[in-house]
Amino acid sequence: MTDFQSNKKLSRAFYKREVTVVAKDLLGKILLKNNRKYPLAGKIVEVEAYHGDFDEAAHSFKGRTKRTEVMFKEGGYLYVYFTYGAHFCCNVVTGKNGQGTAVLIRAIEPLVNFDIMINNRFGRKLRNENEIINLTSGPGKLCKAFNIDKSLSGIDLLGDKIFIIDNKKLKEKAIGISKRIGITRSIDLPWRFFIKDNPFLSRK
Repeated sequence: MTDFQSNKKLSRAFYKREVTVVAKDLLGKILLKNNRKYPLAGKIVEVEAYHGDFDEAAHSFKGRTKRTEVMFKEGGYLYVYFTYGAHFCCNVVTGKNGQGTAVLIRAIEPLVNFDIMINNRFGRKLRNENEIINLTSGPGKLCKAFNIDKSLSGIDLLGDKIFIIDNKKLKEKAIGISKRIGITRSIDLPWRFFIKDNPFLSRK
């Protein structure tokens, strides 16, 4: 067992708070997917917040659909969607039941079992250590590396298959804030949060 696995899972109460508060507090926490003897884990280094009440970029903005039903659960569930006909993206549902808020995990810093992540992404072995820097530096990349797809949408993050482990809270000065990336609506909301100077960000 690695050191981070001795820490506790995040509680339901952690996720049921306001979406931007949860987004910032997710930075530095550890995303872990249990794969029997070879868990996949990475430190969350970049996120984006989405709020269906007034945020036109949120999938929940137009109300409940079969696709977005998971977003309207209470906080602590995983929402996975397919985008651009090519990539899965994973989100952490936040807030109270019926709110329609979630945090997109944009990038993580891989921690263990890099060889499995490389095989998941490229179907081959790790060639050199430099490959690790771009392994999970984007929402589609990290889902491919962790083998996260639509079958995991709706899974409870308090369960044992995929969850987030607590870690030391970052100081405010370590957190960067910017507009979100790759959207065309509600573009001025400063709801992208990231760990400053981390080499694993999707965009420097």
